Amino acid sequence: MTQRFATADPTEREAGIANAALAVQRGQLVVLPTDTVYGVGADAFSPAAVRRLLEAKGRGRDMPPPVLVSAPTTLDALAVGVPAYARALVEQLWPGPLTVVCRQQPSLQWDLGDTRGTVAVRMPDHEVALELLARTGPLAVSSANKSGMPAATDADAADDMLGDSVEVLLDGGGSPGGEASTIVDVTGETGRVLRLGAISLARLNEVVEPLGTTIVDEG
Repeated sequence: MTQRFATADPTEREAGIANAALAVQRGQLVVLPTDTVYGVGADAFSPAAVRRLLEAKGRGRDMPPPVLVSAPTTLDALAVGVPAYARALVEQLWPGPLTVVCRQQPSLQWDLGDTRGTVAVRMPDHEVALELLARTGPLAVSSANKSGMPAATDADAADDMLGDSVEVLLDGGGSPGGEASTIVDVTGETGRVLRLGAISLARLNEVVEPLGTTIVDEG
């Protein structure tokens, strides 16, 4: 039975975040609100928990989940060789709906799937998500829906699709954004958009053009 907590109530919010953090520690799945859509999360450093997440969504290892963090400084613990233009994007657009695909820190002991040596990282602009991440550390988080179905923009939709697989559901009301994050591959000298979402190509280039580079759309 999924434990559900309404985060608009301060007491329930604290209990919900505490229970969600405990569930993550135990290798279980949680649903959390973000600034884009609802996400289903697991301990990024638990291969069994990540497998559980992929199975709940009906995904294979060929679609590894991104990792959400609570602070920009965590990027350097997860990634290496982050170029200057990527740091500019992070400085100006985090927290927010930007996911950067970086070269993975080789010392990390985790298994997110077939990542080909990369990791996708984002810092969400949502108080509840950030509070949970501050307690758990990096979470592997994918949109809270079955693969091929629309992303959940409220707790009811997430519960309908994933409730049987989830230990704790944090109900933060309707998603303030409702649009997925923009994903940019920053592993090369030029950034490449893999998916256009809430941040436009024009906005990305506004950030990086002073550095003498551009972001190209390959989504």
